[in-house]
Amino acid sequence: MTRARDLGVPLPGRTGEHNALTDVPGVEIGFTTLVEGESVRTGVTAVLPRGHEDFAVPCAAGTYALNGNGEMTGTAWLAETGSLTLPVLITSTHAVGACHRGVIDWVVRERPDVAAEWLLPVVAETWDGYLNDSTAPTIDGGHAIAAIDAAQAGPVREGSVGGGTGMTCYGFKGGSGTSSRLVSYGDDEYTVGVFVQANFGSRRELTVAGAPVGLELGADNPLEEAWTAPPGAGSVIVIVGTDAPLLPGQCTSLARRVPLGLARTGTTGSHFSGDLFLAFSTANAGALTSRFPRTEEAEYENLRFVPWGRLDPFFEAVVQATEEAVLNALFANEEMTGHRGHRVPALPTARWRG
Repeated sequence: MTRARDLGVPLPGRTGEHNALTDVPGVEIGFTTLVEGESVRTGVTAVLPRGHEDFAVPCAAGTYALNGNGEMTGTAWLAETGSLTLPVLITSTHAVGACHRGVIDWVVRERPDVAAEWLLPVVAETWDGYLNDSTAPTIDGGHAIAAIDAAQAGPVREGSVGGGTGMTCYGFKGGSGTSSRLVSYGDDEYTVGVFVQANFGSRRELTVAGAPVGLELGADNPLEEAWTAPPGAGSVIVIVGTDAPLLPGQCTSLARRVPLGLARTGTTGSHFSGDLFLAFSTANAGALTSRFPRTEEAEYENLRFVPWGRLDPFFEAVVQATEEAVLNALFANEEMTGHRGHRVPALPTARWRG
């Protein structure tokens, strides 16, 4: 798997060990990838902020929508409480319902005590209908369960895997990408990780490390030459995670910085692109519970957090890691042909191979 840094693309910041969202301690990522016949190019991605064992322990979290032409379930409750639990899934537009059910079935299997109250999973989507028969009922709850079961720490596969299998980005093969940054804070060091499902941007917009290469790579662009959707249509889902102690509102502020990283890759934010972002903090485990009161005795919770005035390095980390995650989704890919013979070329990385 080739990544942007492997080919010498000059990208700023210090990365974690795997340059991935899984560099945040406890985070696990898994995939179900479906490539069958001519018309199945789809899948499911699962992100577990606290891994399998502690999936029911809440995280502080916040969301932001640059453009609402998309779906991310569970955000009303997340906005109400600032609290995220359960695995987060990313998939194809018309598979949101199946994946939502799959998360519930997985929790029933693993922790029936947790399922006995109520569950509002976060499931997000981008549209893969150019390469995949997106209206077919290909994905079911079992595929969602399999992605959650497969989640693990360590290196993360990129490109045409999981929910990113049938996606396109800047007229090239897009999909799944990830990156991370290390942030020093006094004597402590924290990690900010980003995972993207990239399915956005028109070819002419593509920018790599500040260079407007899309203007030079206009040839062989079947997506825009033979498809009725406006250039730039699609969507992008971005998941930001950190082990830095943050308030829910501060997580929202991290999510608001995601568009700045996307813009570094060239996009101007198409009206026909659903651009939805989620950020969470794995610090303060045990706080932010939302359980039924068991007694009439008063209870209190405590949150330790970085002061608002000290957040700039974390904002910078989000911007840098978002840019690199998108580029990794492009660089790690190969050409794909799918539904109705539609073809999407891979980014020609030879120009960066020296």
